[in-house]
Amino acid sequence: MTDTEFMDRAELVLRAIEASCDRINDESDADIDNQRVGGMVTLVFRNRSQIVVNLQKPLHEIWLAAKAGGFHYKFDGRQWIDTKGHGEFFANLSAHASEQAACPLSFSA
Repeated sequence: MTDTEFMDRAELVLRAIEASCDRINDESDADIDNQRVGGMVTLVFRNRSQIVVNLQKPLHEIWLAAKAGGFHYKFDGRQWIDTKGHGEFFANLSAHASEQAACPLSFSA
């Protein structure tokens, strides 16, 4: 994958996170504050815990930092998969966000 291809695919992920936050906030009282600066999105929950998603262009990875730890994702041709075999990005983001918000949340591409 070229740097341009990575940035195009990764940008779609960041936009999907922002759109999911908007949808979640419209449909529930989760009240997620999402802030984007360049290639990084920070989600802030009511309890002030955070999830940070940022792009690692040199590695062609997306990194996710949550209370549960740090995770790295690479594109496998279809989806973003954890480099240590712990699943797909949006499923994991949903699980970590649900845990930190103390209510079920769903993020999708």
